[in-house]
Amino acid sequence: MPDKPAAEISIDIPLIRGLLADQAAAIIPDATDLPLRKVAEGWDSEVWRLGDEYAVRLPRRALAAPLVLHEQAVLPGVAERLAPVGVRVPAPVVDGAAGHGYPWAWSVVPWIDGVSALDQPLAERGEWADALARALVALHADAPDDHPVNPFRGAPLAARTDAVEQRLRTLRVAGILDDTSADAVHALWHAGLAAEPWDRTPVWIHGDLHPGNLVTRHGTLAAIIDFGDVTAGDPAYDLAVAWLAFDAAGRERFLAAAGSGYDIDVWVRARAWAAAVVLMLLAHSDDNPAYFALGRDAATEVLADA
Repeated sequence: MPDKPAAEISIDIPLIRGLLADQAAAIIPDATDLPLRKVAEGWDSEVWRLGDEYAVRLPRRALAAPLVLHEQAVLPGVAERLAPVGVRVPAPVVDGAAGHGYPWAWSVVPWIDGVSALDQPLAERGEWADALARALVALHADAPDDHPVNPFRGAPLAARTDAVEQRLRTLRVAGILDDTSADAVHALWHAGLAAEPWDRTPVWIHGDLHPGNLVTRHGTLAAIIDFGDVTAGDPAYDLAVAWLAFDAAGRERFLAAAGSGYDIDVWVRARAWAAAVVLMLLAHSDDNPAYFALGRDAATEVLADA
């Protein structure tokens, strides 16, 4: 990715082996002997597979360091709430700390077999729409006052109006959205702004829910991953996944399984958030064809329901 920030620290096998030897041996006795290889490097973190059962997740820049601490604090409780639904999350097995010259927290998490839902055809995702809905109902429990704070995720929509308006202008000029589509997205955003805001206790939300953070296996939803943006607030932010992940049939299953726990204003705001994510994907995924395609598909779904 040409826009990806440079890593602020070099992560290699000797560093990870040293961290594991000092901090993981009591929990995973053979941790230092298991095969180790890098499997992912994102903007914020690197993921190294450790044997068949584990992965090591390490921030590559300081901005991401607090996100690991959030996952370490929150994911054990999330895993417990989602267990009855049969959906896993990467709750840390080892809460790693700074050492060997590495300055931040890091984690060993379970390796969850499956494929990214981003790689699954849109029409097939409806098979697990109800499972995702049940998982979100379980996730969206009241959060304590000391929950991790995110300035945008789960906040009132108005906090992102400037970004939405700017992206709409950019996409119009670039010809990625024609005037009719841009006007429709603009109307959906303003419908969300006009809806009654969330005025109840903030609930736990994933904060970055899209097909790239969903793992499927054999036609079922195996896991929800990457909780670095976990926070609390308006569940509409997570429920935008109804338009980001599903076609009309899958979305119908998702809404039905979500039941009566969310009122109509939540869904109006959720559709507005979906429109905002579409604009973000279309405006900033020129270096990532899979996410640009997700933006295109999600735009079709959002506008189909307009």
